[in-house]
Amino acid sequence: MHELSVAQDIVDIVTERSRGARIVRIVLEIGMLSAVMPDAIRFCFDIATANTLAEGAVLEILETPGLARCRACEARVVLERPFGRCVCGSSDLEWLAGEELKIREMEIA
Repeated sequence: MHELSVAQDIVDIVTERSRGARIVRIVLEIGMLSAVMPDAIRFCFDIATANTLAEGAVLEILETPGLARCRACEARVVLERPFGRCVCGSSDLEWLAGEELKIREMEIA
């Protein structure tokens, strides 16, 4: 489960940026095409924050859909999975968005 190492990296980043202040809330943006499972991040979060400045922090996750461009007709296609089909019938899609994994916000005490 690579989400544990992702959660630990997130905690490392926010604790470094907090400059010693206690972290009370972290907001993540996770794209649906990122191969990071939000439920697994939630599961690993308490383990990753144990004995850190982020212990007890609230985790909020914003899931963003993927966006692709159809190479056949140039239409935009919203994706919730790493595959899809355009209304024209083509499945030749270029991903434009949805692979993000961002720390959008953190709140310190």
